[in-house]
Amino acid sequence: MSLRNDIAPDTLPLSLEPEGVEVTYTDGRSVFYHGVPERVEGSVMSGPGKDVHVLVTDPTEEEGVMVYVNDRKTHDDILESSGVGRVVVDRETTESLFPGVDVTNHGYRIEVSADPEAARGRVFVFVEDELGEQSYEIVGVDASEGGE
Repeated sequence: MSLRNDIAPDTLPLSLEPEGVEVTYTDGRSVFYHGVPERVEGSVMSGPGKDVHVLVTDPTEEEGVMVYVNDRKTHDDILESSGVGRVVVDRETTESLFPGVDVTNHGYRIEVSADPEAARGRVFVFVEDELGEQSYEIVGVDASEGGE
């Protein structure tokens, strides 16, 4: 398998719907992450071998940036034409995706830690494989207790 490079993401239009989150790529295609994201405090740890996608919205929640973490399957040209970024994080290493959003490679598991206030937007993590997908929103300590 060939090595993959980090790719900077573009700003993408998005829609936060009651049924899930839709992201429209720069090439016109879109993806819909089904289900209301589970609200979790501080961080999300993926299961082993799962695909991890991180979406950080802007303050208006109408745009955001999407990054695939340790994706080694998608060709660079596809990511570049879609506007999706990629970061490859070495084992037992932590890297900052954006201000307030870090990813750590724990071997077979990826941890995404975030402070939404520092990120200046909402932080969503999508964890999936061929068997299913889970959606999370990382919230601050106070935000997980009540409503939005």
